[in-house]
Amino acid sequence: MERKLLEFDVGESVELFLLIKSSVKGTASNGKPFLSLVLQDKSGELEAKLWDVSESDEASYAAEHIVHIAGDIQNYRGRKQLKIRQIRKATAADNVSAGEFMETAPVNKDEMAEEITQYIFEMKNANLQRITRSLLKKYQDKFYDYPAAVRHHHEFVSGLSYHVVSMLRLAKSISDLYPSVNRDLLYAGVILHDLGKVIELSGPVSTTYTLEGNLIGHISIVVEEVSKMAEELNIEGEEVVILKHILLAHHGKGEWGSPKPPLVREAEILHQIDLMDASMNMMEKALRHTKPGEFSERIFGLDNRSFYRPSFDV
Repeated sequence: MERKLLEFDVGESVELFLLIKSSVKGTASNGKPFLSLVLQDKSGELEAKLWDVSESDEASYAAEHIVHIAGDIQNYRGRKQLKIRQIRKATAADNVSAGEFMETAPVNKDEMAEEITQYIFEMKNANLQRITRSLLKKYQDKFYDYPAAVRHHHEFVSGLSYHVVSMLRLAKSISDLYPSVNRDLLYAGVILHDLGKVIELSGPVSTTYTLEGNLIGHISIVVEEVSKMAEELNIEGEEVVILKHILLAHHGKGEWGSPKPPLVREAEILHQIDLMDASMNMMEKALRHTKPGEFSERIFGLDNRSFYRPSFDV
């Protein structure tokens, strides 16, 4: 079986077809243009630089294009990077498609939809249940296809819904441990907290931020969506206000993007399990490609730390 991009170690040479996830033009210190590429296959992604590029190179090596690359894996500031020796754009004769290079959630979309539907069914507050069900139905196609982020965590096809399923399982365990927690508020907050990303992000392939994503952001987007849906369903009351607060506060701090800090119990729990699931996803991704007895590459989203994989972790 052919090895995937992240299965190669530093110092090894690679020769692979890869999908360009992003391509950004820059200018080197000598004044010559270059491209910063993020290349991916099903195992994940690596950064690479393409030097001394022309205008035709910019067009050939733009995002969403498939390329054949020969190069070497090297270590750059604690992270793997691909040094390109040869590159060419894939042709029809190569018989490759973008779907072959995209990482996907480890759980089937239908299974995730069934599980999330069950959590909504268990909600006893009719107003919260109706708002949650209606918004999920409105955006369900994108919800089950989109990633949860451009980079760092759950940045793969169906990553958004997989992130939600994982958080719902955490929410259920916490609610079992602390019976005073309002499950309806917590479940609604978990399901809806990142729903704005179906508007904030461009889609599952070569994901970028949309105009709304850059100017408004997913937190404000989803709060507006909740307000509109509550009005459409003729729902008003304290639970709508608290649900919107939970969504506004789920990043925890102003410097992390939340307009309000968590001021109700369920808002604090949502923030903590969101942070936990995102952190675990980043660690799992890095440690999956780390040998026992070694440190992982640096993880930018976790304070640029490297994590040790114990030698008995086999």
